[in-house]
Amino acid sequence: MTKQTILGRVTQLAKANINALLDSAEDPQKMLDQLIRDYTNNIGEAEEAVATTIGNLRMMEQDHKEDVDAAAEWGGKALAASKKADELRTGGNAAEADKFDNLAKVALGRQLQAEKEAREAEPTIAAQTEVVDKLKAGLDQMKVKLTELRSKRDQLVARAKTAQAQNQMLDAARNIDVLDPTSDLNRFEEKVRREEAKALGKQELAASSLDAQFEQLDSLGDAAEIEARLAALKR
Repeated sequence: MTKQTILGRVTQLAKANINALLDSAEDPQKMLDQLIRDYTNNIGEAEEAVATTIGNLRMMEQDHKEDVDAAAEWGGKALAASKKADELRTGGNAAEADKFDNLAKVALGRQLQAEKEAREAEPTIAAQTEVVDKLKAGLDQMKVKLTELRSKRDQLVARAKTAQAQNQMLDAARNIDVLDPTSDLNRFEEKVRREEAKALGKQELAASSLDAQFEQLDSLGDAAEIEARLAALKR
């Protein structure tokens, strides 16, 4: 299992989820929360895949170690059998010596087979070790991105709420402009001014009537004086 097949599949799934959420986004906070949940689930899937890859690598390493140990063990047995054959041959027992030399050859054959299997496994182990290292690094990056996403989520939610509040304030201000209550106050003020002017007019009219009455009284006084003086002349 390669890095591309694991993290590549997870990345494509994450992008698909992000695009779907962005296309249907109505509530930014709900969208971002769902995005975080999906990305967290994607990381969980990647962790399981990486764990499986690591497990396979550890099994190959264990098999390789067993082959190396087996090669060493068979080498030791071959050496022991060869020494025993030399001792028997020195003692004049050639038949038994040949028997142990044959055992040594069998052990050497097993040693060669174990060494071959260990040697063939080493390139695969090296390649899988590199893949595992990259997968671990990729997972670390995904976790860093998740932390950044959570931080960005808080920032975007705060910005969205601020923008919403600003829009509400601007809408309220626009409504005030459309339905300006000061226009009603102006009309009421104009009505009051007309009433005040009417009162002033009545006051002025009343003052004019009073002056006329006083003038009439003055005229009556003059007529009485004239009559009095005429009566005096006649006497």
